[in-house]
Amino acid sequence: MLTQIEGSKAIAEAVARCRPEVVCAYPISPQTHIIEAIGAMVKRGDLARCEFINVESEYAAMSVLIGSSAAGARSYTATASQGLLFMLEAVYSAAGLGLPIVMTLANRAIGAPINIWNDHSDAMAARDTGWIQLFAESNQEAVDLHIQAFKLAEALSVPVMVCMDGFILTHAVEGVDLLDADLVDRFLPPFEPRQLLDPANPVSIGAMVGPEAFEEVKVLAHLRLLDALEEIPRVAAEFEALSGRASGGLVSGYRLENAEVAVVAMGSVLGTLKDAVDARRELGERVGVLGVSTFRPFPEAAVTDALGHVERVVVLEKAFNPGGRGVLASDVALALAGRSVTSVIAGLGGRPITRASLERTVGRAVAGTLPAMSFLDLNDAEVAAERARVGASEGVAR
Repeated sequence: MLTQIEGSKAIAEAVARCRPEVVCAYPISPQTHIIEAIGAMVKRGDLARCEFINVESEYAAMSVLIGSSAAGARSYTATASQGLLFMLEAVYSAAGLGLPIVMTLANRAIGAPINIWNDHSDAMAARDTGWIQLFAESNQEAVDLHIQAFKLAEALSVPVMVCMDGFILTHAVEGVDLLDADLVDRFLPPFEPRQLLDPANPVSIGAMVGPEAFEEVKVLAHLRLLDALEEIPRVAAEFEALSGRASGGLVSGYRLENAEVAVVAMGSVLGTLKDAVDARRELGERVGVLGVSTFRPFPEAAVTDALGHVERVVVLEKAFNPGGRGVLASDVALALAGRSVTSVIAGLGGRPITRASLERTVGRAVAGTLPAMSFLDLNDAEVAAERARVGASEGVAR
């Protein structure tokens, strides 16, 4: 049923339809509305057989869910930015233990300086934790990905992080089709854990592993993530058959037919980017877009197949590796070994990414004038003045 609803509340409704048995979180903007809405459902009795647990920190929230998931309960949380960093030790533990926890990451910049607005630096900080990371372009896709996330997590016994842009999506009110609970029940079977703490059959979970076996354990976790590259498209296809909507998967192409230049991106910027590409197409330029829906595990083969005919690739992303390049750009460059890949960093700390700026960037890509790494709409004069004040040399690509 199509409903005008705030993104956060739509996620709460979708999660509720997945029938979690334990929800535990600590409030931090911009995810707080999700947890508030779920908490209200539990208090009213609308979410049956679900325990909502209040804790003193994000670290405690993930620690509680490690226990609840290991005890056989479908478990969920949400966080953002510094909250994710605070729980990071436990985030690694959840993946290492193979626990199918689902978490919403309402993407927000990491300080210092303090900033509450959107970019992808928090997700990038967790890219090596062993969690599946899915990125939503719209609130509709975010809703659909959460339903798929529970199925993926439980099929693979791997935790899943659904990333949605803070404020841009979480606080936007738009039409979202919320699947009826009976349809979600048909898609998502009851949780049957692969490992279970049972007093009648005691086992150890999380015991210390020495050098003689640690590498093998890590390789097995790596292989479970690689298994997701086959499971994610399968689950997406099953969801499309049920709902009539194509959501998620590994990658999605837009106007890539006969494209000479492709722009690769993740998250909500894809909508504006598609408009910019439409405008450049009207000028006769052969450009297209590749949206990366699955960031971890990185779908190298899918990216290579989608961009096999493209001469130049531009990666637009909301995070970068200081002292290096864009994180997504580095992965794309590895997949397209020997091909020209340029990195454009945009939207840091919530700076608007306008269609006009994207059109200019695409135009420069077509002309071949983009440097290897640049920053969209950077205030060069301000940067140069501060560099001069501290006695450093100039030279920031733009």
